[in-house]
Amino acid sequence: MLKQTEGSAAVAEAVALCRPEVICAYPISPQTHIVEALGRMVTAGRLAPCEFINVESEFAAMSVAIGASAAGVRAYTATASQGLLFMAEAVYNAAGLGLPIVMTVANRAIGAPINIWNDHSDALSQRDCGWIQLFAEDNQEALDLHIQAFRLAEELSLPVMVCMDGYILTHAYEQVDLPTQEQVDAYLPPYEPRQVLDPASPISIGAMVGPEAFMEVRYLAHAKQKQALELMPSWTDEFKRIFGRESGGLTHTYRIEDADTVVVALGSVLGTIKDTIDGMREQGVRIGALGITCFRPWPTVAVRRALADAKRIVVLEKSLAVGLGGIVSNNVAASYAGSPDLVHTVIAGLGGRAITRASLHQMFGQAVEGRLEPVTFLDLDHAAVERVLAREREQRRSGPIAESILRDLGVVGARIG
Repeated sequence: MLKQTEGSAAVAEAVALCRPEVICAYPISPQTHIVEALGRMVTAGRLAPCEFINVESEFAAMSVAIGASAAGVRAYTATASQGLLFMAEAVYNAAGLGLPIVMTVANRAIGAPINIWNDHSDALSQRDCGWIQLFAEDNQEALDLHIQAFRLAEELSLPVMVCMDGYILTHAYEQVDLPTQEQVDAYLPPYEPRQVLDPASPISIGAMVGPEAFMEVRYLAHAKQKQALELMPSWTDEFKRIFGRESGGLTHTYRIEDADTVVVALGSVLGTIKDTIDGMREQGVRIGALGITCFRPWPTVAVRRALADAKRIVVLEKSLAVGLGGIVSNNVAASYAGSPDLVHTVIAGLGGRAITRASLHQMFGQAVEGRLEPVTFLDLDHAAVERVLAREREQRRSGPIAESILRDLGVVGARIG
């Protein structure tokens, strides 16, 4: 059924169709609308049997999800930004225990300084925690990935994080195709846990493991993620057969068949990238795009194949490895069969800064002409940065960087008291 709806509402509908039995969450923007909608469904009796548990923190939310999943029920939660960091210890535990929890991460910058707008620094900070990480390009894909996530999580007994750009997708109204309960049931089998706490058959979950077995346990977590790379392509075909559309998978390409330059990215920015590529194609520029849907496990083979004929790679990422540059680009460089020197990192959109077609067009043009630096910060205000650095060179007590930038830009920060 086609429906014009908010991204958060679409995700809530998708999660409800997956029949979770425990939902636990702590409100933090921009994911709050998702769990609010699910809470209303539970209260109204529309989603039953399901227990909605209000918790006192994000750490508690993941802890409740761990307990519910260990007890053998389908569990779901959602978070963003500082909330994901607050639950980090439990996030690692959920993966280490092999519990098939599904969590939405409405991507948002992490501080300091305080910022509530979108980038990917929250999810990518947890890239090695053991969760499968899927990134949605638009709200239709965000909806679809949640249905796929429950199946993937429960088949492998691993948690899955579905990442969608905060505000850009969560609060945007778009037309989506809402599936029927019959379609979801045809794709997602009833939950049959691989491990469960049962008094009739007592086991330990979360035992102490010493040096004699810890490496093997960690390797098995790695091996199970590798299994996801094998399962997802065939399950994507099955999804298309049942729902009538392509969605999900490991990667997706756009106009790369004859492309000399290929842009690699995650999430909603791919829409703007595709529009920019279309304009440059009209000018005769051979450029295309590779969208990464599955960031963890990293689809090395699929990326290598997609980039096999590219002469230069531009990785546009909304995150920053401080002191190094790119996070996604390191994965791309490791997968690219050509020289790593041909892989360029472009840091863009940090803290919600707009990524415009004009800026992308100029930057892609530099890449095509061989003038792009190894690491570029798109639309960086170099003058503002140099003023702060000059001030620090001249005086010892130069003050906090964030406040110095705001003062130089003439922006009045919030004052308390």
